[in-house]
Amino acid sequence: MIVVPVKEGENIEKALKKFKRKFEKTGVVKELRRRQQFEKPSELKRERMLHAVYVQQMHAHDEI
Repeated sequence: MIVVPVKEGENIEKALKKFKRKFEKTGVVKELRRRQQFEKPSELKRERMLHAVYVQQMHAHDEI
């Protein structure tokens, strides 16, 4: 549960902004969107491999 203490005289928009920031950090919405569509394990593995190759190429390019 997210708790946002509101100080005396604090603007409600500021408190709402704090709440939204804390909620975003929890990753609930991101996880919900990820779970809405099933991805096969082979697709996940392929995506991870492509990302690893990309990162490796970026590091190799930086070293030159």
